[in-house]
Amino acid sequence: MLETLSKFENSTFPTLLRGNLEIIQLNLGYLCNLSCLHCHVNAGPKRTELMSKQTIDQVLDFAKKTAVKILDLTGGAPEMNPHFRYLVEQATKRNISIIDRCNLVILEEDSYEDLAAFLAEHKVTVVASLPCYLEENVDKQRGNGVFQKSLVALQRLNSLGYGQEGGSLKLDLVFNPQGATLPPAQDTLEKSYKTYLKQHYDIDFNQLYTITNMPIKRFGSTLLSNGIFDDYMQLLVDSYNPDIIGQVMCLNTISIDWQGYVYDCDFNQMLDLPLADQSSGIHITEMKNDSLEQSYIATRQHCYGCTAGQGSSCGGALS
Repeated sequence: MLETLSKFENSTFPTLLRGNLEIIQLNLGYLCNLSCLHCHVNAGPKRTELMSKQTIDQVLDFAKKTAVKILDLTGGAPEMNPHFRYLVEQATKRNISIIDRCNLVILEEDSYEDLAAFLAEHKVTVVASLPCYLEENVDKQRGNGVFQKSLVALQRLNSLGYGQEGGSLKLDLVFNPQGATLPPAQDTLEKSYKTYLKQHYDIDFNQLYTITNMPIKRFGSTLLSNGIFDDYMQLLVDSYNPDIIGQVMCLNTISIDWQGYVYDCDFNQMLDLPLADQSSGIHITEMKNDSLEQSYIATRQHCYGCTAGQGSSCGGALS
């Protein structure tokens, strides 16, 4: 995939230097109960990579040293890691906030029926993938039956107090485009989501995040197989928005893989780009709490995915 991206290297991406570290994004493994077409991790039911309890403790120690107060948990389905609840409990004791990037369907799987209540008990912020509010589109992208299971999960979360205006339990939804296009305006689409889900299913949520599909791993392979990889990359490059370069998430976030190696972002992790373009990977146990601020961030042409149009981050649009 890096070789394919290199075709666009004449479009040099701006140099980035990290600011104050505020968020650690933690990939707990590639095991997932779904195999979504837009997944940039190639996660699925047959993956076996899972973060160990020892590595989780090392991350918690690093968070303490750096005074980081937010752990953003990804996967796969992060909840399928056998130490997921241990991590949430330990983080809560340390006054560290948890974001769970949830595919919703996991909340309705056998042996996970009490998971939603667990998340509510520990005041975990749920950021849930729902790439459309129409059943046909969701099932096409994520698998048959996913939409209906997602609705049941959302209603379960609402019954626990999630997504209510003024409440303490935050529920955000994530939109990904169906194909090789940029997301529509986030504010406008959020209004459509809220109106449709409320009127048809009595579902409430707090915010909608629109996220650009990255041309790597499973989605990148889909672009290649359809013969539109270069067209999509050109769209990202041509849509570069210089006004949002100072808001990209890698400026205050690092990504840690299931083995404990540190990357500038989750996408670099999937491309095996070591932190700060070092010659080899750096493990969390080798990190010093003063080694990140003003450090160089490794960039490649996929970074245009975060700066195209209204911009894109794990917290949605940037403008």
